[in-house]
Amino acid sequence: MSIKNNLNTIKSELPEGVTLVAVSKTKPNEDILEAYEAGQRAFGENKVQEMVQKWEDLPKDIEWHMIGHVQRNKVKYMAEFVSLIHGVDSPRLLKEINKQAKKYDRVIPCLLQIHIAEEDTKFGLDKTELDELLESDTFKAMENIKIVGLMGMATFTDDESQVRREFAQLKSMFDELTTKLNDITILSMGMSGDYKIAIEEGSNMVRIGSSIFGARNYS
Repeated sequence: MSIKNNLNTIKSELPEGVTLVAVSKTKPNEDILEAYEAGQRAFGENKVQEMVQKWEDLPKDIEWHMIGHVQRNKVKYMAEFVSLIHGVDSPRLLKEINKQAKKYDRVIPCLLQIHIAEEDTKFGLDKTELDELLESDTFKAMENIKIVGLMGMATFTDDESQVRREFAQLKSMFDELTTKLNDITILSMGMSGDYKIAIEEGSNMVRIGSSIFGARNYS
């Protein structure tokens, strides 16, 4: 199957209103261009340097989504162009994004990453940390970031009921957030292995890589 065919198959299955982010991390420019020619515009990367290189090389109407864990010292490299930062998991990171966005006279859209998985390895805020952040004066003073939604990753498990439960938990936090902030429209949850469950539980943005581009080469 070609990248174009894979992409079209997935898009045909997605309900209206669900945005597909094609996860292009580790993939060469040729693969991204094949997806681009097929109409895909939102691409997700998890390493800032790799994303910067691709931004420089590839068409300028591509929306670059930073989907990985972000180190604060790397924000400055992507502040000029990044379309959406998915994994904002601390007030300190948010502060840095605000600072770097200001240099480019931009308002950078961000998703707050919520820890919903049972694995300790996943990053994210818990409910208390989320509430504390939103109520803080520091947050209220930030003019160069815009929180547009939430992101989360479910536990990597075959237990579908657990995955569903975790996604449902995030959806309920998302619904509550829409009553507190005006710009909340995006609930980013679901990857190649669990995006169908995520959509059933209310996700409107899915991050899919291997089902489009094939297995990743990490060598």
